[in-house]
Amino acid sequence: MAQQTIRPSLAAPAAPVPGEQRPRTPARPGRALRPRTVVVASAAWLIAAVFLLPYAEMVITALRPADELRDSTYLPSAFAWSNFIDVWRESNLGSNLRVTLLVAGGSTLLVLLVAVPAAYYTARIRYRGRKVFLLLVLITQMFQPTSLLVGLYREFYQLGMLNSVWTLVLCNAAFNLAFAIWILTAYFSSIPVQLEEAAMIDGLGRAGALFRVTLPLAMPGVVTAVIFTFIAAWNEFVMGLTLSTVPENQPLTVGINSFIGNYTVQWNYLFAGSVLAIVPVVVLFAFIERQVVSGLTAGSVK
Repeated sequence: MAQQTIRPSLAAPAAPVPGEQRPRTPARPGRALRPRTVVVASAAWLIAAVFLLPYAEMVITALRPADELRDSTYLPSAFAWSNFIDVWRESNLGSNLRVTLLVAGGSTLLVLLVAVPAAYYTARIRYRGRKVFLLLVLITQMFQPTSLLVGLYREFYQLGMLNSVWTLVLCNAAFNLAFAIWILTAYFSSIPVQLEEAAMIDGLGRAGALFRVTLPLAMPGVVTAVIFTFIAAWNEFVMGLTLSTVPENQPLTVGINSFIGNYTVQWNYLFAGSVLAIVPVVVLFAFIERQVVSGLTAGSVK
């Protein structure tokens, strides 16, 4: 018989000799950055700096002493932290902040209570006039609050609802309701109806399927509607200036505007109030970010 030859590729590896040290595999050198990556990263940092520079200027001016407001230096000689205390004590900024929180929170809650059922019904039920309803909702989004101020003022004057927080809540909710219904209808329509049918087969009703299956999947749309409504109500100025004449019942945007006089502008107090005004919005974004991630990962896995 011919002697069987073992191919080198199939030969068993040699057993290690005791005490013998195997050569280490040389470490792979670090991956060099591509010129395109460097350019894109530099452009991103530059754009971020451009957007953050006004906020930095706002904070620095808020901490600048009153006698250095006209100085050409970028940084003051000393930071006047007392500006925040003075603007809080010597003005109605505290009550203005409370009114704005009530208006923004109440408008957002009212919009969700109306928009979620309306959008869900429009997305699931094919009723007659559905397209006309969506078209009317889109048309109402084209109305500007400024063009309706005279009629709104006359109406609330006759109802005796001027200088009321509920008046601002109703107006802000009305002008943001169309956007919320439109975007939530699109989100509900993108969710397969078979998920709700499976949930109802398991014993859930229509409301249970909505709140336990469909609404968690549509959470990114709900969060978008919440952010849009809250920020729009928070930044609203014209309606608050027209429908509220008492300083204590005016929103924060109108209260900050009081630091602008006919002949002088209190820049340090104006920017200090602006810094206090953006804090709740930043907190909202920090809180909503987790909700967006949880809404994207929520599903119907049992």
